[in-house]
Order: sequence, then C-alpha cells, then structure tokens
Amino acid sequence: MPNRPIREVVRNQRIVTVPRTASVRTAAHMMKESKIGALAVIDGERLVGIFTERDALFRVLAGRLDPDRTTVDEVMTRDPTTIGPERSIMHALHLMHDGGFRHLPVVERGRPVGMVSIRDAVGPELVRFEHEVHDMEAIAEILA
Repeated sequence: MPNRPIREVVRNQRIVTVPRTASVRTAAHMMKESKIGALAVIDGERLVGIFTERDALFRVLAGRLDPDRTTVDEVMTRDPTTIGPERSIMHALHLMHDGGFRHLPVVERGRPVGMVSIRDAVGPELVRFEHEVHDMEAIAEILA
C-alpha cells in the first residue's frame, strides 16, 4: 500500500487537543499521558496551532519560561501546515520533509481529525520516500 490515504492512517486515532489557554505544563502532561509528541491547539473546534515537544524544549525550557505561567498560545506553532484526510501518506511525508517538521495535523473543514507523524510512515512508504529524496538530491547536484 505505497499510497495509503491519510484517512486510513488516522482511522483509529483519537486526536488529542488542547485549548490555547492551557498552560505549557498541562500540555506537557497531556503529551506524556497520551505518549505523543504533539498536540493540536484549538479555539473552539478550529485548529489554530500545534504544540510539539520541540516547542516545549526550545521555546519554553531554553527560553527560561515558567511552564505554569506560560500558555500554549504563547509558544505554539501558529497556523501550521495541514493535510486533508483524502491525501496520501507519501504527500504527507513530502510536506514534512520539505517543511522540516515531524508532525502534521490532519484537518477536515477546519477541524483537526488526526495527527500524522514520521513514525506513521513505515514499510514501503518510507523506502519509497527515501528513494524519491535520493533521486531529488541527485538531480539537484547535476543541476548545480
């Protein structure tokens, strides 16, 4: 299944969301309890951002911010790149590679319905993606 649709990848997923007003500590506990590396940040039911372990590390810890007084809204990645559930896992991999991130919210009609991570792409998709990246890099070298 080299071109699995995202809908299939997130079918049994329970999307974990956090309101933008939540403290960073609350968000970090939610991530720990759910064993995930990113939360969809919502305002009502609409996706407004994503809060990742990298945000916690680089923006909060390295920024010497108090996780109890800092809200997710202050340190989240705003208006993240998203993908629709009808797209393929290969498309998601390319978006993540090109954008330099590891988590991609799946959004349908403005509402988060899942989260795709690099680890969701296993087996044939990952092998195919590695070949495509290698081919693109080889072409770039030729053109340089």
